[in-house]
Amino acid sequence: MNARTRKLIGGLGILVFLAAYVIAVVNLADHLPDNQLIKLAYYVLSGTLWGAPLIPLITWMNRGR
Repeated sequence: MNARTRKLIGGLGILVFLAAYVIAVVNLADHLPDNQLIKLAYYVLSGTLWGAPLIPLITWMNRGR
């Protein structure tokens, strides 16, 4: 598979993952206690942890450059 095709598939995969991730984060936030510090910690963590599952996909996209 050439690099262009891998990047197209990877880009679409990233968009699909991020859309599902945002929906899941927002839905889970509805079940949090009504405490601003807990919500702040939740959104800080969920805002930074989204990249970890994408590392293998990004590595695959950039293989064979």
